[in-house]
Amino acid sequence: MLGWAASLGTLLLLLVLWSYKKRSSSSFSAVVGEKVEEDYKLICKPSALANYLVKQCRSFGSYSHVSWLWRSFPTLQTLVGVLGPVDYGVHFVREYLQLSDEGLVALDWAVRPGQLQRRRRASSNSTVPILLVIPNSFGKITRNTSKMCHLALTHGYQAVIFNRRCQNGCPLSTTKLQPYGDPNDLREAIRYIRHCQPSSRLFAAGEGTGAGFLLSYLGECGSSSYITAAGCISPLFRLQEWYETGCPWLWQAALLLYQKMYLSRYATALGQLINTERLLGSRTLKELEEALFCQTKVPNALTWDTYWERNDPLRDIDEVAIPVLCICSQDDPIRGEAQNTVPFELFETNPHFFLLLSKYGGHCGFIKDNMSGTMWSHSALLDFFKSSVDFFAMEERLKGLSRRKGTISNAMNRSLQDRVSCRKEQSCPHNIHEIYNWQRSYTR
Repeated sequence: MLGWAASLGTLLLLLVLWSYKKRSSSSFSAVVGEKVEEDYKLICKPSALANYLVKQCRSFGSYSHVSWLWRSFPTLQTLVGVLGPVDYGVHFVREYLQLSDEGLVALDWAVRPGQLQRRRRASSNSTVPILLVIPNSFGKITRNTSKMCHLALTHGYQAVIFNRRCQNGCPLSTTKLQPYGDPNDLREAIRYIRHCQPSSRLFAAGEGTGAGFLLSYLGECGSSSYITAAGCISPLFRLQEWYETGCPWLWQAALLLYQKMYLSRYATALGQLINTERLLGSRTLKELEEALFCQTKVPNALTWDTYWERNDPLRDIDEVAIPVLCICSQDDPIRGEAQNTVPFELFETNPHFFLLLSKYGGHCGFIKDNMSGTMWSHSALLDFFKSSVDFFAMEERLKGLSRRKGTISNAMNRSLQDRVSCRKEQSCPHNIHEIYNWQRSYTR
């Protein structure tokens, strides 16, 4: 293990010394209203909700005023977010959930340090909102993840992290691993949380490759997702292309080494299903993914293309029925150039999706002030959740008002008809309901 650690340390040192990539200066269209700053753009289809977000989400533009030098170094921002110290203002209490196939996933509930040993289950009547955080698919709880949970606690949320099978210390109780885009485990976890607290609003946030996993769930479940609004920080949209073309080799080597380290612990158990020699001898992330889910010992194993037909995060994207904010940077060193890796047409045509594109931030970086400060992406995400809820509440009030107007109009008409019943009835050329009881929609 010391050799593995030394190799990983060498790679990380090379990453620190690696020169940052040239920032893209491309311009993009479909920016809503006049809320356009030099360092960020909100790209989406014009709608009532989009106009409301532009007016209410002040945190969207707060990153433009950050002038510290390090924000121009995307590799450094990414390393700090991944390897920096976790937030000591939050600790986690673990809860294991046994799934229908006897597999195990873990839910880490965020608590204050003084409540570490005495977290009590919330009442089923609790209305405290819940933020479900989905970390990257490599299973590491990063500095960014812990800071997201800490910020959520300070804003009155309950925060919980979803850990996949065999990741982040969760035991592997079956020989089944979770394919990238298979949301079944997440669906069972959300149903469990919903069963425990049916009165609480549920929000979800995904980080990196975990964001793609969240998009798979939202697309497959559609309007039955139980989630009010969702956010994706530095998502990788086109995963098959990303695996095939590969991210920069230093990042790929570090991610490949990390995955081999934790998978090697289960080599004996997984040997019944996969070729462990091929797995541990893989030289790219694509070869490792193929060894895990395609080149297996089971009959009728999936081909690479068939695997991604079932696991592509955008395969059911048209079925998503809630507002989703994606936060990306143009200088992301892992995802690659924005114009080639971000599906801008999705945000320009689908009213449920919003893209907050910044010039700086790296991959899941977005450091706002200093090494101990909050992340701009986290503040923007919570602002988006609050504004979305406020908008829908306002819409419901307006609908209720229009219904009351319609009821009053009907009563007045009936009273007038009673008073002039002896007179000849004349038809009215206007329909009161069509005039006053219109249906409002945030997608209009």
